[in-house]
Amino acid sequence: MKLSSRLPVWSIICPVAAWILLVLQWTGDGVGLGELFDVFFVSGLIAAVLAAVYHAEVVAHRVGEPFGTLVLALAVTGIEVALIVSLMIAGGEAASGLARDTVFASVMIILNGMVGLCLLTGGRRHGEQSFGLFGVSAALATLAAISVLTLVLPNYC
Repeated sequence: MKLSSRLPVWSIICPVAAWILLVLQWTGDGVGLGELFDVFFVSGLIAAVLAAVYHAEVVAHRVGEPFGTLVLALAVTGIEVALIVSLMIAGGEAASGLARDTVFASVMIILNGMVGLCLLTGGRRHGEQSFGLFGVSAALATLAAISVLTLVLPNYC
């Protein structure tokens, strides 16, 4: 894939607009607009996240494999952690279990959604599915480590 040397204008404007909206939120100038400002604020957040993922993808293409995959994984993980932490801070005491619930939801989506979808489409296309232990063992080991560290370990500390 050939990458152009120029970035699209939207990928530069969106983070700047998100910063402006964030400064308006911090200073209290945007609060007077009410729900309209909230819509702009959420739209700015979504646009800034999409621009950050786009920039991470451009960097990943430029550095190549295997470091490109690592760049994308770190970018997405950083964005997810920042969003969860900001929601936990804004929610106060009521949002203390948000990180655990988020990890549980992603584990369920991976185990039930992705595996089920793969089995369904593979069975429809090939009739019978074969099972490769090498790829599955690495994925399940990672999933087990994440589950134990976030769902089980906090109950014993």
